[in-house]
Amino acid sequence: MGLFGTKRTNRVLVVGLDGVPCSLLKRLADDGTMPRIAKLLPQGHLASMTVSLPEISAVSWPSFMTGVNPGTHGLFGFVDLKPRSYNIRLPQYKDCQAQPIWDSLGERNLRSVIVNQPSTYKARPLKGAMISGFVALDLERSIFPPGLVAPMEKIDYRIDIDTYKARSDHAYLVKELDLMLDRREKAVDYLWKKEDWDYFQIVVTGTDRLHHFLWDALDDATHPYHHAFRSYYRKVDTFVGKLYDLFERDCGREDPMSGFFMLSDHGFTGIKKEVQLNAWLQENGYLSYGKDDPEDIADISNSTRAFTLDPGRIYINRASRFPRGSVPDEEVESLKREIGSKLETLSFNGDPVIRKVFPVEDVYSGPMAKEGPDLLVLSHHGYDLKGSVREKSLFSRTPLVGMHTWDDAFYFSDTPQPDDLNIVDLRNKIEPRVGKAD
Repeated sequence: MGLFGTKRTNRVLVVGLDGVPCSLLKRLADDGTMPRIAKLLPQGHLASMTVSLPEISAVSWPSFMTGVNPGTHGLFGFVDLKPRSYNIRLPQYKDCQAQPIWDSLGERNLRSVIVNQPSTYKARPLKGAMISGFVALDLERSIFPPGLVAPMEKIDYRIDIDTYKARSDHAYLVKELDLMLDRREKAVDYLWKKEDWDYFQIVVTGTDRLHHFLWDALDDATHPYHHAFRSYYRKVDTFVGKLYDLFERDCGREDPMSGFFMLSDHGFTGIKKEVQLNAWLQENGYLSYGKDDPEDIADISNSTRAFTLDPGRIYINRASRFPRGSVPDEEVESLKREIGSKLETLSFNGDPVIRKVFPVEDVYSGPMAKEGPDLLVLSHHGYDLKGSVREKSLFSRTPLVGMHTWDDAFYFSDTPQPDDLNIVDLRNKIEPRVGKAD
């Protein structure tokens, strides 16, 4: 029964664990770190999957929520280029050109609760309630309806941690991750009772943060935060177990597992080296700057033929697209092939760095594809692609120890999944289950 006495049947609960690899979830279930997950997994089917390119939350989560690739939803990264410009903008929820699952459900008069979904800032009206996830800059503008602001302020709801501080202050990191997870749980408790919902989605972001800054603590028993790493996963396990228990009690399904789903938006691995693609383009004569100390892409020279935005998006400096474009349209395809073939030979101490360079048309389709990059670069595990214009060395390191992977994300449901599953496929698997008998 719902809060107001209305029976809601065939509800669906989706739990997102940001950046959790399929291989790690299996491992922590098997070794006793995540006993509730270990109990759930045999009741359904766990599958590894690939995600978006680039393999980042700002692209993968929109691909999940819309069921289409960036060539249709139009979100290509945490930052993007203003049209016909080298100037950077921060894409927001309003820039998404495809309908998310909850808007489609609203058209069927079904209610949704969305908690901490990345790329939904600023929150906009829906049939139900929303708390935006990162990159969300202001709590009040992250919440719909407005009446939800005061209750979230009362529980001291946290959107994210200070990731810059977390790079060097790991004591702060583990403390804030625990606090953030606690506030997620309080938000769920409140919204679960208050909203008479059909679709509930909650994303845990702290797993991604933990991996970026403490991935090396996972296997090193002497690491000062080894136990904190595993302790956080035990708390996530308890949180997921509580969510499933609530769902089992209230979902209105004979078989709760048929409406319970989990996923991650990318995998994770340790960093060997960060790879500065703009430095590579400069070394190979494709990129130059108009001043000695460039600050951003707007400082490229008129002779530049290609440039990079994080984390592996190469743009051809087309005369027909950019104000200082130097490459005629008839030379674009040959230049793409040339850059791609050269990049795929890049190595570090004999270790291959680049797994594949994709022409955008092999990955994206739809009316927005022309607004995206020309090449998408996928690295081998351990080589974290970057697009800095300030870093002059091809191979570098920062305090980050963990990086995203395109493969080894996970999806969990009650039905077996194909071997070639991609995150863009999931919406069409989940949406028909909401408000409909199995």
